[in-house]
Amino acid sequence: MSEPKQLRARVAGRVQGVGFRYYAEREARRLGLTGWVRNLPDGAVEVLAEGDEESLQRMLSWLGEGPPSAAVDQVQSSWAEAAGNFADFRTRR
Repeated sequence: MSEPKQLRARVAGRVQGVGFRYYAEREARRLGLTGWVRNLPDGAVEVLAEGDEESLQRMLSWLGEGPPSAAVDQVQSSWAEAAGNFADFRTRR
C-alpha cells in the first residue's frame, strides 16, 4: 500500500452560498478521506484532504465539477506527504 498523501486545493468560481462545502464534505467522507473544507474571504473554497492517492485524485476531479448548483472556474492544487493530523473530514467555519 502506498503512503498517504495530502491534497490542498483552492476552488474558485461560484462556490460559496451554493452548498459546496456540504457536498465536498460528503464526497470526501464517501472516499474515506480526512481533512477539512472552508470558505475563503475572497470567495473561493479551500480543501485540505488526506488519504490514498487514488481517492485524492477522485476528490480533485470532483472539485473541478462541484455540486450542480456551483460553477467552478479554476482549481489550483498542490501535493505533499500526509501529516496524519485528522480523524475525519469536516467543514471549518
